[in-house]
Amino acid sequence: MADAAVTGRRNVLGTFTEAAVLLGLAAGCAALAIASARLPQLALLAAAAGFLALGLLTGLLRLRRLRRQRAEFATLTHFAEQDPAPILATDAEGRVIFANAAARLRFGEVAGADLVSVLNASMASAGGVLHRLRMAAAASGSAREDLSTHAGRFDICLRLDGAGRCYWRIDPLARASAPAPASGEPPVMTIGRSGAVLYMNVQARTLLGRRIKRLEDVVQDLPLRPGKVHQLSTAEGPRPFELRCSSTGAGRQEIVLRELPAAGEPSPPDRTGFDDLPVPLLRLARDGRILRANAGACRLLDVASADGGSITEHMEGLGRSITDWLAEAVAGRGLHRSEFLRLTRADREVFVQVTLARVVDEGRAELVAVLNDATELKSLEAQFVQSQKMQAIGQLAGGVAHDFNNLLTAISGHCDLLLLRHDQGDADYADLVQINQNANRAAALVGQLLAFSRKQTLRPEVLDLRDTLSDLTHLLNRLVGERVHLTLRHDPVLPAIRGDRRQLEQVMMNLVVNARDAMPEGGEILIETERLVLTQPMKRDRALVEPGAYVSVRVIDEGTGIPQDKLHKVFEPFYTTKRTGEGTGLGLSTVYGIVKQTGGFIFVDSAVGSGTCFTLLFPAHDAKPQPEAVEPPPPQRKVVQNGVGVILLVEDEAPVRAFAARALRLRGYTVIEAETAEDALTKLEDPAVAVDVFVTDVVMPGMDGPTWVRKALVARPNTRVVFVSGYAEDIFGEGQMLVPNSVFLPKPFSLNELTETVHQQLH
Repeated sequence: MADAAVTGRRNVLGTFTEAAVLLGLAAGCAALAIASARLPQLALLAAAAGFLALGLLTGLLRLRRLRRQRAEFATLTHFAEQDPAPILATDAEGRVIFANAAARLRFGEVAGADLVSVLNASMASAGGVLHRLRMAAAASGSAREDLSTHAGRFDICLRLDGAGRCYWRIDPLARASAPAPASGEPPVMTIGRSGAVLYMNVQARTLLGRRIKRLEDVVQDLPLRPGKVHQLSTAEGPRPFELRCSSTGAGRQEIVLRELPAAGEPSPPDRTGFDDLPVPLLRLARDGRILRANAGACRLLDVASADGGSITEHMEGLGRSITDWLAEAVAGRGLHRSEFLRLTRADREVFVQVTLARVVDEGRAELVAVLNDATELKSLEAQFVQSQKMQAIGQLAGGVAHDFNNLLTAISGHCDLLLLRHDQGDADYADLVQINQNANRAAALVGQLLAFSRKQTLRPEVLDLRDTLSDLTHLLNRLVGERVHLTLRHDPVLPAIRGDRRQLEQVMMNLVVNARDAMPEGGEILIETERLVLTQPMKRDRALVEPGAYVSVRVIDEGTGIPQDKLHKVFEPFYTTKRTGEGTGLGLSTVYGIVKQTGGFIFVDSAVGSGTCFTLLFPAHDAKPQPEAVEPPPPQRKVVQNGVGVILLVEDEAPVRAFAARALRLRGYTVIEAETAEDALTKLEDPAVAVDVFVTDVVMPGMDGPTWVRKALVARPNTRVVFVSGYAEDIFGEGQMLVPNSVFLPKPFSLNELTETVHQQLH
C-alpha cells in the first residue's frame, strides 16, 4: 500500500504541474500589461484572467478525478483483500502497487517490484504472457488465459481501469503446496502437439513416481486412444488406466488418468459427467434394472428419478420380452440394431429409439442405453403406413370389383336368357326375378368398392351446389325421418364446381344418413355452403390444400360424436361402429373416393357428446352452370328384336363370352368369338371376313383391348367399337387418344343393354 501512496503523490504533482503552468501564463500576461505601455493592456489583462480561471478549473477537476479514483481503488482493494486467489494491481509501468493477502502469502512482499520478476519464479516467459494479455485487453478492457507451467496450471485474468492501472488475478488451478485428498482432483497431464508433457499435477507425479517429459515415457501401448484402456508405467510397475482426453486449445490436450480397480475392489466414483451429457442415457443391469439414469433420461421418462427401477416399468412395444432382448445384448448379440419402444407415459404417447452398448465393469457385463425421442419419426411412419394401406386396399377393391363384375355379368346375363323363356305364370319366374334383383344389389355394392378405389366412371358437369342440394332436399328429408330436422344454409355468392351430379348426391345422402344414425334421440342436421378463398397453402391432417378459390360444404350434426382414437379410421373401407347388419362400412369410404376423384378434399372434426362436422372442399369452377334445356321426353325406344351385322366378340372370361354371344345371336347378329386379342387379330387377317362392330373387353391377358383395336383399325378404319370392362373408363390410360367411333359399356350389363348398345353403333 505504500507504493500506492507514492503513485498517488505522483498523480497529485502531475495535476498541480498542469495548473501551475496555466497560472504562470496568467502571471506573465499580467506582468506584460503593467510593464509595457505600448501593448494593449486590456487584452493582456483579459488573457491573464482567462489563464487564471482555466488553471484553477483544471486543478479542481483533476483533483476531483483523483479523489474518485482513490475511492474506487480503495473499494476494489478492500474486496480483493478477501479473495482466496492471488490478486495484484500494477501501474502503467508494470510495478506492483497492491497485493492481496493470498498474493502476499504466495509471492511474499512484492510492493514496488516489477510484476514480470514476481511471476518468473512460477512460470516461464512471464513477460510474454503478460504482454499477450495486455494486448488482448487493450480493445475490450479485459483478457483471460489458461496457462500450464512446471509449477502447475494457472487461470490468469486481467482487467484495466481508467487510471491506467492493471488488476491481475492469478488463480492456481492445481496447487503444488499440498497433495489433494483422495476425493479431490484426479491425476492430470497436459501434452502438446508432439507428445511433450507440458504439465503434470501432484496426483499424476505421485501416481507415476516421477516427472516425465514425453508421453511415450509412460504409455506402453501407443498410439493414444481416447477413452480406451492403456498400460502405464508407474512406480509400482505397469498398470491399466482409462485415458480420457479433451482439447484445451492451441494444440494441447488434457489427459485424465482413471485407474481401473483390481478384482474385488470397489469402483471409484464416476466423475465423467454422466449426468451433464445432453443425451438421455441409462446404465442397465443385464436383468433390466436401471443402475443409473441421467437428467436427460429422467426428463424423457417424465420421472424425478429412475434409479433402481426396471426398464420394463417405463417402456413397452417389443414383440419379445425386453429382458430377453437385453440378455442378448449383454452377450454381445444384436448391438448394431436400434429398437423402437413406446414409453408408458400417461400424459402423451412418446416413442424412443434405443441403442445399446455393452460395457464391462468389475468383471460384470452391463449395458448403456442411448435414448432418442422418435415420436415424430413414428408419427410420420404411421402416416406413411396408413397411406400405403389405403392405397393397397384401393387396389384390392378395384381388382375385386373387376372380378366380381365379370361374375355378375355372367349371372345376370344368363338370368336374362332364362327370363326370355319364361313368362310370369311360370313357377320359376319369381325365382329368376329374385336372382336378377340380388345380382343388381351386388352390382351396387361393387360400385361402392369402385368409388373407394376411385375407378368408377364419372360424368362431370358444371354444377351449382345450391340447386343440386335444393333438388335433393325432398329425398333427404325422407331419409332423416320426423325426429331429425334438416336445415340448409347457402352462401349467396357461391361459385360453381365441376362434378358428377349423381355421385355428389350419393355423397350427401351418405353423410346425412350417418348424421341421422348418430342422433338416435333426434336433433338438427345443418348443411352449410360457403365460398372459401385460400391465400396461403393449408396443411391439415395429411393433405395440403393449395391456394385458390373453393366451395366448402359442411354437414354438421348434434350426435354422439366420434372418439379421437377412431377418428382417423372412419374413411377406411369396412370399418364401422354400427352393429352387425346395420351397415357395411363402405359409406364414408365411398364418400372419400368420390370426393378425391372429383379433385376435392374431405376433413372431419368431432368431439364425443358434441357432434361431428364433415367439411368438403371442391375447387371452384370459372364457368357458369348451363341451365338444363327443357326438351320433350324422347319417344319410348322399343327393345331391338332383330339386328343385322357381324360382331367380333373378344372376351377372355368364358362365361361372359358365352352369354354375350348367345344374347347377340338371339337378336339376329352374326358373332365371331375370340378369347384373346392375338386371336382376334389373327381372324382379321383374312380379308374375306367382314366385321361391322368390335365388342371387346378392355383388360385381358397379353394385349389389352385398346391396343389391338388400334392395330385393327389401320386396315379397317370405319369399324365401330364397343369397349366393355369391370373397371372405369379411365382404364384406357392417361394421355392416350380415344379410339374413334367407340363407346364404353361398363360391366355388369344386361342382355338389353348389350344389344341396344350394339344396335346404336350400327345405326
